[in-house]
Amino acid sequence: MPAQLPLALPHRPSLGGSDFLVADANRAAVAWLDAWPDWPSPGLVVWGETGCGKSHLAATWQMRAAAVRLAAQDLAVASVPTLLGAAKAILLEDVDRKPPEPVAWLHLYNLLAERGGHMLLTARAAPARWQIALPDLASRLRALAAVEIAAPDESLVEAVLVKHFADRQMRVPTETVRYIVTRLDRSLGAVARIAADLDAASLAGKRPASIPLAREVLRDAGFAA
Repeated sequence: MPAQLPLALPHRPSLGGSDFLVADANRAAVAWLDAWPDWPSPGLVVWGETGCGKSHLAATWQMRAAAVRLAAQDLAVASVPTLLGAAKAILLEDVDRKPPEPVAWLHLYNLLAERGGHMLLTARAAPARWQIALPDLASRLRALAAVEIAAPDESLVEAVLVKHFADRQMRVPTETVRYIVTRLDRSLGAVARIAADLDAASLAGKRPASIPLAREVLRDAGFAA
């Protein structure tokens, strides 16, 4: 059996026992989150396209900071003190796609700032592109530090794919890994999906994780094989 491709990137423990792989695409964001709580402002924006890994990275920070994850739809001016409680760290995700009610968001920001707390925001676009109708809130959010997670490059896609296979205790030849990587979207979500599909197909058909099987799985998932 050919040897499985080794991981060449550093890794760190994260939520659920998985590993977060550090590469050029996310290194700046990792550095900013590692610097918490010594941020220069009451919050940080981590932004990037869907599938870049920002939610995974946000989850590692949430665990480390004992942050409360709030849903945008739950924020109202009257509910902010209760939702915040005694917390000094808050996570809000997809704020440009599902923005909280502006006055409630401003209230949350001000309460956190008063107690020396922080909020981590994730979004697909940089704060300058957000549509915020409340001027006081817009000015505060645009003054926050913001860092982009770029689309994963081929080396990161490959390393994450190998990690998924290892988590599933799959022995996948190097040539199969590289065959998949060259045909996948640069999305960590796509990587997870293909790893799961290949595992299921291999078990169901009692077939090795070979290039022919990978070709079938990729085709079924809508990728050019």
